[in-house]
Amino acid sequence: MRISTIGCGYLGAVYAASMASIGHEVLGLDVDQKKVDDLNRGIAPFHEPGFEKVLQDALEAGRLRFSTDYSLAADYTAHVICVGTPQLIDAAGADLTYVHAAVDALIPYLAEDAVVLGRSTVPVGTAASLRERLRAAGRENALAWNPEFLREGFAVEDTLRPDRIVYGLPEDPAESARARAVLDEMYGTMLENGTPLVAGNYATAELVKVSANSFLATKISFINAVAEICEATGADVSVVAEAIGLDDRIGPKFLRAGIGFGGGCLPKDIRAFMARAGELGVTEALGFLREVDHVNNRRRDHVVNMARKELGGSFTGKRVAVLGAAFKPDSDDTRQSPALYIASKISGRGADVVVTDPAANARVHAERPNLAIAADAYEAAAGADIVLLLTEWTQFKELDPVRLREVVAAPVMIDGRNVLDPAAWREAGWTYLSMGRP
Repeated sequence: MRISTIGCGYLGAVYAASMASIGHEVLGLDVDQKKVDDLNRGIAPFHEPGFEKVLQDALEAGRLRFSTDYSLAADYTAHVICVGTPQLIDAAGADLTYVHAAVDALIPYLAEDAVVLGRSTVPVGTAASLRERLRAAGRENALAWNPEFLREGFAVEDTLRPDRIVYGLPEDPAESARARAVLDEMYGTMLENGTPLVAGNYATAELVKVSANSFLATKISFINAVAEICEATGADVSVVAEAIGLDDRIGPKFLRAGIGFGGGCLPKDIRAFMARAGELGVTEALGFLREVDHVNNRRRDHVVNMARKELGGSFTGKRVAVLGAAFKPDSDDTRQSPALYIASKISGRGADVVVTDPAANARVHAERPNLAIAADAYEAAAGADIVLLLTEWTQFKELDPVRLREVVAAPVMIDGRNVLDPAAWREAGWTYLSMGRP
């Protein structure tokens, strides 16, 4: 099948390369010429394990190309909207500017039998409004919603071997049949391999994505709230999490206490979900998400306060090593990153902060020029009065506590992700502190 993807950012580029890798002919469209040029040269504009190889292989096979010329879309059957929906600058809702722009850019070039598909995370009701946008422009093309469920660091795997595929189909039977036929052909290999398929209407598909993200955010904030109680009582949150995770109704995933979630999805998605509930007149239905957000933000400040206490009540003149800047490992994404928030806040309070991250150093240098950058953990920790582990990269989990102690000014470690062995670090002479563990 011939597929065009609208938007060549993280979501669009991964999707385009992955779909080309399974045999489709894919055109990636974007307004950013530099991004398009880099992708056509096989250069990944972001860090994502496995993506660059899939990209280069698809380009070499001749099944993938990128362009800023939207007129090329006229020869393609399926057009997949893969643009971002960031939080509004002055409100909690989602900014749909890029979604609307993507549809408007496509309208002049849609073939009569082409299908428009959405993968962007949008507020419920968006797909219906986009269908009306097409109709207002005189286009009768079928439109369906096909939300993505990518995890940064596993995006290629999640695209090629998803744990489920969701269709949001229009009410009109003929339009629904056309959209479903295209979707079934696009995902034929995955469906033949037994990937579960869930089909519903527009609103259902839109709600699946934001509901999933909101549930995960709630689970993370729940265990972090329990960690606060553990710190007040001497209980061990890791043991609590292990015990409740053995209940198959709950499960162990997303139950590691730490400094909270970040990135370009969970924070803005729960806020947009709450905002949309308010617009629909059911504000109270999602009122609990406000506390989920509050707990998440509170954990960041908790680490700042822990560090200040260990440094005698003031950051002034202290050297602080921060291990990690991306919001999660195997990514260079610093959006809403708890690690970067903590580093910036400590720097603003007078500390000399040195940050290191295996993938995000260049991004940090561009976004936070006031923060010093180190090549690795040992360089970052040289002469440090305290070390904060804030992103759970494998390189940091495998640090040698004896070797690291040799370079610091004071052996104090705050493990913001609860990934180090407390006994090993204490035996090596460190003052070791973590989240919700005595």
